[in-house]
Amino acid sequence: MTGPNPVRLSKHMKLVVVGGHLSPALAIIEALPKDIRVLFIGRRFSFEGDKALSLEYKTISSQKIPFASISAGRLQRKFTKYTIFSLLKIPYGIVQSFSILRVFKPDVVLGFGGFLSLPVIFSAYILRIPIVVHEQTFEAGLANRIASFFAKKICISWESSREFFPKNKTVLTGNPLRKFEIRSASWRTKFEIINKNQNLPVIYITGGSSGSHFINTLVEGCIEELLKQFILIHQTGDAQEYHDFDRLNNIRESLPSMLKTRYMLTKFINPQDIGSVLQKAKLVVGRAGINTITELIYFNKPATLIPISFGQNNEQLKNALFFKGLGLGEAKDQNSLDSTKFLQKVKEMYNNINKYKINKEKFSISNTNAAQKIIETLEYVTKSEKD
Repeated sequence: MTGPNPVRLSKHMKLVVVGGHLSPALAIIEALPKDIRVLFIGRRFSFEGDKALSLEYKTISSQKIPFASISAGRLQRKFTKYTIFSLLKIPYGIVQSFSILRVFKPDVVLGFGGFLSLPVIFSAYILRIPIVVHEQTFEAGLANRIASFFAKKICISWESSREFFPKNKTVLTGNPLRKFEIRSASWRTKFEIINKNQNLPVIYITGGSSGSHFINTLVEGCIEELLKQFILIHQTGDAQEYHDFDRLNNIRESLPSMLKTRYMLTKFINPQDIGSVLQKAKLVVGRAGINTITELIYFNKPATLIPISFGQNNEQLKNALFFKGLGLGEAKDQNSLDSTKFLQKVKEMYNNINKYKINKEKFSISNTNAAQKIIETLEYVTKSEKD
């Protein structure tokens, strides 16, 4: 599929992109020829039973890309008052997906894992629409393992994932990254304001697109001590269950003027601005999703990672330990942290920041032209279907 004369997607081709993972999906959309029609199928709201709009909905809509929302149910990792209702939505999600695909008539469906992709992929299979899925993790998510039975090709980011999929369908592409060379003027302006007459290091604290109530609470307990030494860019998410942003914003407003200017609080950071923020940060604190790991490696950025403790197959813990093994950061168990210990660990890591560098002997990543390789796979599948 790859070579000196790469194939090109057919003119006026129609492509359905379905989440779970927004970052690689955006990387592919950015790399597509302009005459390709894209429909993004995703989740309108961030959480079950929560009316906070998702980052993917806000981002995709802001780029004028058609967005279709489905109410797909999922198997939740812990029983809540929404569990039964979520399971009952699974058939409804399939009906919605079937209807969307019948109307849009895509030439191919590209899935990025997650529970939301399954009803779309199942419907595409019934309608005989070719399917390509992309796996970001070192192993394989449950959704993509199921999807692999229906897919024509499975694109993997790491060689270690190959054993989980049919060999004749699997191709190593790498995990596509967004175009980070574009810096947002709005963030440059904010940096100028923050750094005026100040020479403090920047820490970027993030819980991922949905935010992390645990990390937000850690920061809340030591916010003034952190601001005495650092400028903080803190992305909280917008979960209506906890109202973390509102609570932290009230704290920010009560801070002395000097500390207040050092605390940049935001619910979301537009994906096009992540590159600017990462370049500015001296240290990152966050969860350990695979796309976060990939971006941190790309920017060679030291980080303290606090993996989600209840993730599928301890996926985030494995990611964090891989990252630590590269020599670029630390992995911390959230059950061993409170605000006092968190503050101590952040200061300790920053004071030894120069020791956190990638060990090139342990480093191997396949991101070169990842987006182009996936696009060539789409072309190969659609062309094979027509021949």
